[in-house]
Amino acid sequence: MKEQVERVIQESVPGKQVTLSHLIASPISDVYEAIGVDPYGAIGILTLSPYETAVIAADIASKAADVTIGFLDRFTGSVVIQGDVQSVEIALKEVNRILEDQLGFTVEAMTKT
Repeated sequence: MKEQVERVIQESVPGKQVTLSHLIASPISDVYEAIGVDPYGAIGILTLSPYETAVIAADIASKAADVTIGFLDRFTGSVVIQGDVQSVEIALKEVNRILEDQLGFTVEAMTKT
């Protein structure tokens, strides 16, 4: 008797959402090294879908406050921004506000450590 093989097809259908918006106020040096950015102030991390939204978020963040883009990946929706704590916080909040209010995204609250 021939064995039946069950196959499962998984498909990712991203919604319009900010799944993570987090500020790390005083990262240890290992964190900078692990993500491959220069040690420079606070770090803000965003994960977004659809993934291309990472480009929009980076643009909003850099226009909202004195931050630099440490990392941007439009294939995974990841953005890392850097600057002083206040600037990173302002930038993250502005990204969340614009994506929610103007583009209809579902946004998680910003968190801090």
